[in-house]
Amino acid sequence: MKMSAINSLVPARFLTIIAHLVIVITIFWTREYNVEACLPLEFTQEQYNREDLKLVVGLSVTLVLFAIELAGFFSGVSMFNACQGLLSTGAHASASVALLFFLFEQLDCTVYWWILALCSLLPALLEILLFIAVFGLAKKPL
Repeated sequence: MKMSAINSLVPARFLTIIAHLVIVITIFWTREYNVEACLPLEFTQEQYNREDLKLVVGLSVTLVLFAIELAGFFSGVSMFNACQGLLSTGAHASASVALLFFLFEQLDCTVYWWILALCSLLPALLEILLFIAVFGLAKKPL
């Protein structure tokens, strides 16, 4: 019974990661609207460029964290790890909902950094720890 519960996490985890990824790519494509929402009604081009750069950096960091997590998932390092599966599924589902609010309500850009830290960085850090545990601490053959 336990094994079937872990196996059911695999597709749920994959789908929530992909949903989160699609929303991040959508924000990348339409970021000018979110950048304008972060600025006062009257803003200079320099202010716009600074906020745009911050958002591009945040979105790029998120894509790098996706690469780390998907590498661990597809390599099998964490595919059947129940702890990582639950954390990743919960974090990416929460990120998907939070980023939809960010996108549709045009929230302040600082909100994106909180979503990044809680919903992307945390699962990626655990993924890195799993990489270290599997490849770094593995027993070498004699």
